[in-house]
Amino acid sequence: MALENDTQAPDFELANQFGEHVRLSEFRGKKPVALVFFPLAFSSTCTTELCDLRDNLSLFADKSVELLGISVDSKATQRAFADAEGYEFNLLADFWPHGAVAKEYGVFLENKGFATRASFLIDTHGIIRASFINEPGQARSIAEYREALKELSPALV
Repeated sequence: MALENDTQAPDFELANQFGEHVRLSEFRGKKPVALVFFPLAFSSTCTTELCDLRDNLSLFADKSVELLGISVDSKATQRAFADAEGYEFNLLADFWPHGAVAKEYGVFLENKGFATRASFLIDTHGIIRASFINEPGQARSIAEYREALKELSPALV
């Protein structure tokens, strides 16, 4: 079961597409985070969703929200995906142990071997303030992000 709003987001450290280690707690006290789990790089729905995020980065930048995409793909695959599509945000590799972070957040699909489509908006205190989850074949919309970003009121960021 996915983590609920108003709970502490589990800390983690994963490599991004450049092999740099990104730790969730390094954003605490600095900026909120949008953690976007997606099933697999290069799949059609994931590509469409992440391209929508790429094309709407100002939604996150306007609120100083750090956008982090995360899937079970390797950092090399994440790099190729980011390069191919022009993603200018971190794509994190939840590769090994396989899906460990997705499991902590309750969004790993054991029968498929990857995470479902889940988004968590985390405030500067490390608290999940908004979340939404879609099945693997159902894309999230930018409107869902707009609504979720409203949960990050100035008092909470």
